[in-house]
Amino acid sequence: MAAASSTTTTAWRCCLLLALVLPMISSFAAGDDAPPLPMTPSYYRKSCPTLEAIVRGTMVSAIKAERRMGASILRLFFHDCFVQGCDASILLDDVQGFVGEKTAGPNANSIRGYEVIDKIKANVEAACPGV
Repeated sequence: MAAASSTTTTAWRCCLLLALVLPMISSFAAGDDAPPLPMTPSYYRKSCPTLEAIVRGTMVSAIKAERRMGASILRLFFHDCFVQGCDASILLDDVQGFVGEKTAGPNANSIRGYEVIDKIKANVEAACPGV
């Protein structure tokens, strides 16, 4: 029972981190030069009211499938936020002429959990297109 409680707590913490980081990801991906909006836990309340449930459900499933995934996601965010603040740059894929941070030297084969973030993004996009 204690392991299930610990897993749930870890999943919830990951969900909260993602809820705070997703607005930064979308702003960065859009290349928006406007000043960033203030970060609040209710940022998606109107545009995607099921966001937190989607993130939580996806994280719980990922942690049930691989118990270490909660820690891996926390490590991923640590590595993104440690240098120059949380800009989601660690989630950048390679494109022609640019090596993204996912495969850059220090991160290649050392950080796990990208597939969970991609799954969360896909689930959110399916439920709330364009958010």
